[in-house]
Amino acid sequence: MYRVVIVGRPNVGKSSLFNKLLGLRTAPEKYAKAGSQFAVVADVPGVTRDLKEGIVESEQGRFKLVDTGGLWSGDVWEKKIREKVERAIADADLVLFAVDGRSDLATADLEVADFLRRQGKPVQVVATKIDDPKHEAYLGDFYALGFGEALPTSAAHKRGFDYLLERIWDRLPVRVGESEPEVVPIRLAIVGRPNAGKSSLLNAILGEERVIVSELPGTTRDSIDVEFDYGGNRFLLVDTAGIRKRPETGVEEQAIGRAHQAILDADVVLLVVDPKELGDHELKLANEALEAGKPVILTISKWDLIESKEEARRVRADLALKLSHIQHLPTVYVSSITKLNLHKLLSEAVRLYQQSRVRFETAELNRWLSVWVTQAQLPNFKGKPLKLFFLTQPEVAPPTFVFFCNYPQFVTRAFEGYLRNRIGEDLGLREIPFRMVFRGRREGLGER
Repeated sequence: MYRVVIVGRPNVGKSSLFNKLLGLRTAPEKYAKAGSQFAVVADVPGVTRDLKEGIVESEQGRFKLVDTGGLWSGDVWEKKIREKVERAIADADLVLFAVDGRSDLATADLEVADFLRRQGKPVQVVATKIDDPKHEAYLGDFYALGFGEALPTSAAHKRGFDYLLERIWDRLPVRVGESEPEVVPIRLAIVGRPNAGKSSLLNAILGEERVIVSELPGTTRDSIDVEFDYGGNRFLLVDTAGIRKRPETGVEEQAIGRAHQAILDADVVLLVVDPKELGDHELKLANEALEAGKPVILTISKWDLIESKEEARRVRADLALKLSHIQHLPTVYVSSITKLNLHKLLSEAVRLYQQSRVRFETAELNRWLSVWVTQAQLPNFKGKPLKLFFLTQPEVAPPTFVFFCNYPQFVTRAFEGYLRNRIGEDLGLREIPFRMVFRGRREGLGER
């Protein structure tokens, strides 16, 4: 697939350009509902630090678009950001050099231009924030960058993007006979509290420092999507910002909103747990994922810091106590430093993904139903017993089971719990969240 990379100095509108080319323009307060593919945008420099990827769909075809951190930022992240941009450009077919069309040519713009010339890739200059056509008269200065015409755009007023898309396709190399089969990846959301080891885990799985890692909480500012292949399966790893109760900034609030959205979009959730810092927060995140119908793997990180078997026993006992309500979930102990159990983690993810998509034959379900009703005392209300007539499974991911009965309102919480336990044990879904619906056979009886 073609690869187009957006670069530029900080706060010139790269992420707005990225979002607009992906076809989305959402008000900042609604970004949390927009999905994790789009970049967090704010009127402060340095929001984007890692590489952010998305797929642009157009009449001419598809290409991968990459948003990058601002070059020559002058902060502690500058060196790492430049290293990541260099790696992104190495695989690029075209570079979009974003400049602020409303400001004078900056020294940092000239430094970025020199940097891009050394990379030897085709470059198209894109002037952002040109909200009024009369401002296009001032774009001549950008010829000094040495890459020709600067194309005027405005994300706020949706100006210039159709022509920009045409120019992108004109600049991309022709590839004859190229076809890519559509493979839907298994989407894994990596979530947890700040500094639990999420980004280190992603880097360890990929075998490269794809996202910036620091001991400072809040280093990851947005959800980062990365595709890769392993064991004959394609995965989409989604690294998210650390989720805490009270965001400290507007940018962090947007990033946390994206993390919650990543849970909703996931096929499997990897809940990263620091074994020396855990509690109710992990339970809440696990419950959020399970209520959304997403399988969860408890991913105990930093296991290389456990120095002895005795300490390992103590930590396991502490985990069992504090996470007792979710101890039925599969647990994998990992280390991003030693690569401990990373293959097992991915294998478990595939197993849960496949298990959540199993569809049981109706005849098999009703054989089990006949067994379940003979092994339990059915609820009875004023001499009218509950009767279960039929069981079917209309949906997967999460598996959904519909019980047809005479009076749905007769189903007690205890009996519902009994059926939930039986489905978990007898159908092998103990580790998979599933839903149960009780529906009356006659109109007007409703369901629950």
